[in-house]
Amino acid sequence: MKKYGFGVDIGGTTCKIGLFETTGNLAEKWEIPTDIKEGGKNILSDIADSLHNKMAERGIGKEEVEGIGIGLPGPVQPDGSVSVCVNLGWKEKNIPREMGELMDGIQVKAGNDANVAALGEMWQGGGKGCRSIVMVTLGTGVGGGIIVDEKIVAGTHGAGGEIGHITVNPHESIPCNCGRRGCLEQYCSATGIVRLAKEALGQEHETSVLDTAEEVSAKAVFDAYKDKDKLAEQIVDKFARILGRGLSNIACVADPEVFVIGGGVSKAGEVLIQAVRKYFREAAFPSCAETRFELASLGNDAGMYGCVKLILD
Repeated sequence: MKKYGFGVDIGGTTCKIGLFETTGNLAEKWEIPTDIKEGGKNILSDIADSLHNKMAERGIGKEEVEGIGIGLPGPVQPDGSVSVCVNLGWKEKNIPREMGELMDGIQVKAGNDANVAALGEMWQGGGKGCRSIVMVTLGTGVGGGIIVDEKIVAGTHGAGGEIGHITVNPHESIPCNCGRRGCLEQYCSATGIVRLAKEALGQEHETSVLDTAEEVSAKAVFDAYKDKDKLAEQIVDKFARILGRGLSNIACVADPEVFVIGGGVSKAGEVLIQAVRKYFREAAFPSCAETRFELASLGNDAGMYGCVKLILD
């Protein structure tokens, strides 16, 4: 095993880049802008320039680099190619081949950003020490990643781990962003929690601090919940019931050692874990009922860690 590896998490606004020792230590991290002009044609060359500059700055030769892992916002095929990355302006593109050429033949692997974040949490985060985890990211939407025996489950179409789009309510009338109705994301994302809160506020209820909140947000709901606000308890209970039951179905398929919960909503902390775990245990197949729940610990760096783990496997 060579000494160094690079993890590159490409987003629509910035590319987060990390220089790692292959032991798992993050030596340095930085960002560069993501240039999406002209179909994103300069993104890979900009990253390559940044990596070459960092290697020169630190006196690192290419013979010391195990490889470069890249996380992408879209479905990624097993060979690292993509058919489309809307946020980057890309259509058909083979990332390992193109980036490998730009980096003088250094090994390159690519994966979906949510999947590599799950891999990072398994390697050095909330799932450390486990071989099989399911990561659930509760942010503006609901993302996920499934790792079984330390391998990403990407699926035939690169859609493995699209946890946010399992159907939890076949009677939903409002469409999800994906075009379908009743997706988990519509209730358990930050925006979904706000939706549940506004529905509850629109019905008859006891006086709540949320009645006078400057902004009804997921954070405001969980802050009120921690203060035992009755309406907030009702909202969080509904959220936890939907998410806990949804994850119980996933456990029947993936049977992970641990569910790792990340994303902005996870900042609510242990109270969120306790609320979700209660409904999970009630609904889970008996063999899965005691599956652990942990909070993600790597934050926005999880993708970079996972990208490096890609190249170590």
